[in-house]
Amino acid sequence: MLHLANRFGAVFRFHLSVWLCLVLAGSLLAGCGSNQELSVESSEQPRSLSTAADVSASGANTPVPSGERTVKDELGHEVTVPAEPKRIFAPYLEDSLLKLGIKPVAQWSNGNMEHEYLKEDLKDVPKLDFSGGLPSPEVVMSYNPDLIILHTATYAANGTYEKYAKIAPTYVFQNASGDMEKSLGTLGELLGKSAEADQALQAYRQKVNEAKEKLDQAVGGKKVAIMRFAAKGVSLMGGNYLCGYVVHQQLGVGRSKLVEKENSANVTMETPSTLDADYIFVINAYGQGTQRMKEMTESSIWKSIPAVKQGHVYEVNDEYWLGSGLIAYEKIIDDTVKLLVK
Repeated sequence: MLHLANRFGAVFRFHLSVWLCLVLAGSLLAGCGSNQELSVESSEQPRSLSTAADVSASGANTPVPSGERTVKDELGHEVTVPAEPKRIFAPYLEDSLLKLGIKPVAQWSNGNMEHEYLKEDLKDVPKLDFSGGLPSPEVVMSYNPDLIILHTATYAANGTYEKYAKIAPTYVFQNASGDMEKSLGTLGELLGKSAEADQALQAYRQKVNEAKEKLDQAVGGKKVAIMRFAAKGVSLMGGNYLCGYVVHQQLGVGRSKLVEKENSANVTMETPSTLDADYIFVINAYGQGTQRMKEMTESSIWKSIPAVKQGHVYEVNDEYWLGSGLIAYEKIIDDTVKLLVK
C-alpha cells in the first residue's frame, strides 16, 4: 500500500508540474503578445508626432517627399522627378536657383557675356557657352545631372528635349521669365524647396510694397521710359517682362504711351521728340549699344526733350536690369527708389 501510494504521489506531482509549466508558458506568451502590441504602438506614435512637428516647424503644408514624383511640365511632358535631386542643369535659371540655396552643375554664358551680378556666387560653377546654340547631349551628360530644367520652350525645340530626356528627367517651362514668381514656386516644388521659395517670395513682395509706397509719394502720376541700346538697334521696353515688368507693373510707375499696349517699341532718332516721359532709364546692353547711345544722346532732338533738360536721364546697370530672377529684380527696385525718391 505504501508502494502504491508513493507511485500515486509521484504521478500526481508529475502531472502537477506539467500543468504548472503550461500555465506559466501561457502567461509568458500572453505577456509577450501584450509587449509586442505595446512596442508597435509606442514605435508608431512618436513617428506620427515627429512628422507633425516637422511640418509645423518648416511651415510647409505638404508632406516630406518619400520617393519619385511624376509631374507634367508646361509643354505637357510627363516627367519623373527624383525625390531629392542634387545635380541640377538649369541654364539661365541661376538667379532663381541661388534664391533657393542651390548651385547648378554648370552655368549659362554667351561668349564673353555671363550673369555678372551673380559672378561671386557662381565663381566655382563651370560656364557653358550658348552663343552657338545649346550644348550637345554629350557635353550635358559629362556633368552627370539628375534633373534638367529648360528655361524656355525654345530650348526644347528641334529634338533637343528628346535628346536631353535620355540623359536625365527634363522639365520645360514655356517661358520662365514671363512670370518669375510663378517660376520660382515651380522650381521650389520640383527641387523640394517649397519653404525656401515661399520665404523668398514673401520677402520680395514686402520689398515691392514698401518701394511702391515710397514711389507713389515721390513720383506718383509721373512716367518713366526704359530705353535699351543694343547692337541691333534701340528699343523702348514695355511692362510685360524683365525690368519693364518690375518698374511698371509691380512698382506702378507710369509708362510712355508708346508702350502702353505694346511689349516694346523700336526707337529711331526722331522718337525722342514724341517721348512722353518724365524720367528716362538708359541701358547699354552688354556694352554693345555704346555707339548708338552716343549718336542719339548727342543729337539736338534728344537735348531738347524735357527729361533731358531737367537732368532726369539715368544710365542703369545692364547686368541685372536685363536679368531674370528675384535677385535681379530686387536690385532693380533698389535702383528705382534711389534714383526717383529724393
